[in-house]
Amino acid sequence: MKGQSIRTSVILLECVVFRGGAGTLRTNSKGFEPRMKKTILLLCALVLTVAAGHAQESRQDVSISGSADFAPQVNGNSVQKNTSMTLGFVASYRYMLTPRSALELNYGYAQNRQYYEVFGVSQGGIHTLQHEISGAYVYSRNYGNYNPFVEVGVGAMIFHPLLDEGTFQLDAKQNTNIGALFGGGLAYEISPSFDIRAEYRAFLVKTPDFGLPGDVFKTNRYEIISSPSIGIAYHF
Repeated sequence: MKGQSIRTSVILLECVVFRGGAGTLRTNSKGFEPRMKKTILLLCALVLTVAAGHAQESRQDVSISGSADFAPQVNGNSVQKNTSMTLGFVASYRYMLTPRSALELNYGYAQNRQYYEVFGVSQGGIHTLQHEISGAYVYSRNYGNYNPFVEVGVGAMIFHPLLDEGTFQLDAKQNTNIGALFGGGLAYEISPSFDIRAEYRAFLVKTPDFGLPGDVFKTNRYEIISSPSIGIAYHF
């Protein structure tokens, strides 16, 4: 955006210089028509309008962030679930509709262990790959180099059990649960092309039960998976 403003200023300066030159030409040449000057000024105004509009065109960015994923203890239906905290990442693509509004696509990845107790008896854990695929609407403001934003959207959280030594329930099956994404953060512009982006992201989703026989792990509860993240974004 700063580069566009500079180009707009250059065009304005050229128009002012050209206007001055046209006035000099009229003074030195009695045949110069006044309507020619008006035509030049009209063209300058048109060019400035186009340049200003181009400076406000939609922009795109991609970002990659490291995240720390955690979820609260969930209790329901005589089942208690605890989730280990783990590190992951979030990759995003954002398309600006207006200078303040954007649409965003996200992919998040993390690994964790989900521990279950049924009627107070430990059932071991399930080593889980956790994938987020989501879309969101983003609203942002601009205060110099600081750009706070909030977002809300929908998506799917995929809980995929790894059948290894970290999983005690070997008949666990993949769950794909639809949920809601919300959050907010702050982007700090370090150059016209790059910014540092810090954000708190949260995903409201039904607690996975991994499709075990007899619904042994079904809590019938929802949980909020929190994913504070920090990373870098590239604008183009």
